[in-house]
Amino acid sequence: MIAPSTGHAHTIELDPGPRASSPERFCVATRTVRPVSDLIRFVIGPEGEAMPDVKSKLPGRGVWVTATREAVREAIKRKAFARGFRRDVRLPADLVSRTERLLEKAVVDALAVAGKSGLVVTGFAKVETALVRGDVVALVHAAEASSGGTGKLDAAWRRRSERPLAVIGFLTAAQLDLALNRANVIHAALLAGPASETFLARCRRLERFRAGDQHHEAGEAAPMLSRPRI
Repeated sequence: MIAPSTGHAHTIELDPGPRASSPERFCVATRTVRPVSDLIRFVIGPEGEAMPDVKSKLPGRGVWVTATREAVREAIKRKAFARGFRRDVRLPADLVSRTERLLEKAVVDALAVAGKSGLVVTGFAKVETALVRGDVVALVHAAEASSGGTGKLDAAWRRRSERPLAVIGFLTAAQLDLALNRANVIHAALLAGPASETFLARCRRLERFRAGDQHHEAGEAAPMLSRPRI
């Protein structure tokens, strides 16, 4: 865990707005300074309710919380939102699950951008061909995919390379269909490119939110073929 900085700027709980640039922010739950990539920004909505700003773009001043379920729960327990915002704040009963849903939506949005950028190949045969070419950075399987199909594609990559490959398996077929604007997407391959990097970064962020800091600090950037799928 990153220790708090002694600099005054690094211990300010309330940021001046989404345009403020800083590589680190102060977590109101853990009272530590962390990289922005390890945090989630929260703002106060029109109804006076705390709401997650997972893309850090919503207007208004915000506070930051370490991006794990445990940290958000701790912030609620410790009344850290009211302290950080320096005012009374309504906290929705489903704030933790709402945050998780928005993180998942951000993953779907990023996959849609990757698809529009021509970085996603769909269909078992086309995915297998892409694996043979060796230009795949991740496999994406629908949560409903059969173990037989996923196993064959995983094995196809192992025959091609010893390089570990991220395997994303938590999105439903409906979410894949929506993101890629086509029907019945069960298997997809992600090709190298900036949009793919954004998608994988958001997958890791969601995974960390669910798994907690211990997983993150172990240095696991993303699950690989030898481990359970995301």
